[in-house]
Amino acid sequence: MRIIPFEFLIPRRPVSLQTKKRENLQAWKNFVRLEAQKVWKDNSPIKEGDLQLTLVYLCDDFPADIDNIIKLIQDALVDLVFDDSLVSNVDSHRRFMSDPIEIKSLPSLLQRAVITGKECVYVKVSESQSLEKYL
Repeated sequence: MRIIPFEFLIPRRPVSLQTKKRENLQAWKNFVRLEAQKVWKDNSPIKEGDLQLTLVYLCDDFPADIDNIIKLIQDALVDLVFDDSLVSNVDSHRRFMSDPIEIKSLPSLLQRAVITGKECVYVKVSESQSLEKYL
């Protein structure tokens, strides 16, 4: 089964899994899901294959730890975009908006996010590659 990469932006600062305000966790997951629903046009989640989840967190000062935002975003996409057990690879990146970012080779959605200069998370779901391509 070929999976066309699915991508979207979460246009705000992510909530960390370690937040002291626990009520923010579900609100954040709901927000992520709503943003994904704006783009995900399939009527059902992907049910087979090996998937890669790619995240790029474009941040201001004092960002959340990248490892503490992955699970919340992944959980928000379960049963909408994919079955959780299909995610074989997670590729996550954090970049400060104050640092120069070369945008020429970035996907167009991520280019637009960098240009806006606002904190956000770029999310892409795609087919996993062979292990050798990651190493």
